[in-house]
Amino acid sequence: EVQLVESGGGLVQPGGSLRLSCVASGFTFNHWPMNWVRQAPGKGLEWIASINNGSVIITYRDSVKGRFTISRNNADNTLSLQMDSLRPDDTAVYYCTAGLSYWGKGTLVTVSS
Repeated sequence: EVQLVESGGGLVQPGGSLRLSCVASGFTFNHWPMNWVRQAPGKGLEWIASINNGSVIITYRDSVKGRFTISRNNADNTLSLQMDSLRPDDTAVYYCTAGLSYWGKGTLVTVSS
């Protein structure tokens, strides 16, 4: 059974940092490109960042460039998202996905004072 389990969300003040993690199981993690996607309250899904299976090709949405860092560890099947300089408009449920085919249930990030 494919599973993607996100963790690390929570409430943070503007300008603060959070690190999201996603643990994958049930598929060959190092064969898949991985993505972070978010959904703000009342809005649609928004792609945030991608990393290929070898961590060579990394891309970001313009609004998070320089603030967010995606990484992966193929040895322990984990995907991470380091989020710095958080803003209120980063408030959303954050999902990790494997090639946009497999999805976790998400973790909520709330940026508010």
